[in-house]
Amino acid sequence: MPEASQTTDLSETPEPATASPHPAGTVPAPGPVPGPGAEFVPGPGAEFGAPYGKPGKPLVRSPFLIGLTAGLGLLTAWALAQALITSRSVIVLVVVAMFLAVGLNPAVESLQRRRMPRRWAISIVFGAVILFFVLFGLAIVPPVSQQAASFVNAVPGYVRELLANPTLRGLDSEYQILTRIGDYITSGGLAQTVAGGLVGASAVVFDAFFSGVTLLVLTLYFLGSLPTIKDYLFKLVPHSRRERTRALGDEILDGIGGYVAGNLLISVIAGVVTWLFLAVLNVQYALALALVVAVTDLIPLVGATIGAVLVSLVALLQSGTLGIACAIFFLIYQQIENYLVYPRVMKRSVDVTPAVTVIAALFGGALMGIVGALLAIPVAAAIALIIREVVIPRQSQL
Repeated sequence: MPEASQTTDLSETPEPATASPHPAGTVPAPGPVPGPGAEFVPGPGAEFGAPYGKPGKPLVRSPFLIGLTAGLGLLTAWALAQALITSRSVIVLVVVAMFLAVGLNPAVESLQRRRMPRRWAISIVFGAVILFFVLFGLAIVPPVSQQAASFVNAVPGYVRELLANPTLRGLDSEYQILTRIGDYITSGGLAQTVAGGLVGASAVVFDAFFSGVTLLVLTLYFLGSLPTIKDYLFKLVPHSRRERTRALGDEILDGIGGYVAGNLLISVIAGVVTWLFLAVLNVQYALALALVVAVTDLIPLVGATIGAVLVSLVALLQSGTLGIACAIFFLIYQQIENYLVYPRVMKRSVDVTPAVTVIAALFGGALMGIVGALLAIPVAAAIALIIREVVIPRQSQL
């Protein structure tokens, strides 16, 4: 069957569609329809895509999203604070290790300038540090052990003297003190207390030993990779400011290294002079007491006083004359150290006024204890250097 002929009626051809004056996806607002040549003015709500012309509230300004974002921010800040508090001991170890590495680096570079490889220079400097700790332990442990054994052996004599005291006898007859002490001992309470104290002391000793070993290992790693760390950190600075930042950074690191080296030198001088004085007076455990003075002298402000008090008390237990002589010696030596030794040693390392030194040490001690007091002075020197070299010249140009 022949197909029906398909004819096209030109008279029924649709007119070409004109472009809509409204953006795609929006509905014109109520009102008069503009003419073909009129300018289109979007109605209220058209910018939000409101289907019926009424503007809707933007989702970004929703109170729910604002509260949710604020809550998530508070939770994140709280989690970060808890993480910092939990890892505080680790952070302190890392900071102290980096501080020691920066302080020992001048000695390593001094050996390198004598054409010694850095690896061997680090080995020599680090071996000297380990040797100091070994000597300190050998000098301190035997006297402490001997004194502890002597005290344990003297306990029965102390008990007999107490029992022979008429005042104690009168108190015992009235309050049954000795009977209660005997019941406490026989009931096992004393054994539990002693066992708990031994366990706690063992835990403290183990934790201190582990922290010391970790500190030494971290210091060794930081000392070996210090040039690489410096180069990496300086690369994070924009190229236009990198040279200036490197110069300031090297000056700050040199100041920290000078402070550590100077502080160690002052402590060595204090220990040697104390050992000579105690040896002349024939004070027992002179070497151990001199090492105690050298270690405590590292603590700013109060370290020298703590060492002097400890040594004077130990000497006082041996003889009243020795105790008074030690007190007079330390009183004179601290004046010499504060006004002659310290300024001469530290004049090229840290340029900080005495008032700033005291304030920095107080704030550092309040924040991080002894470690904070040790780190506060070089940090204050670094801040003073930045203010003097960067802030003040910039303010002078304004």
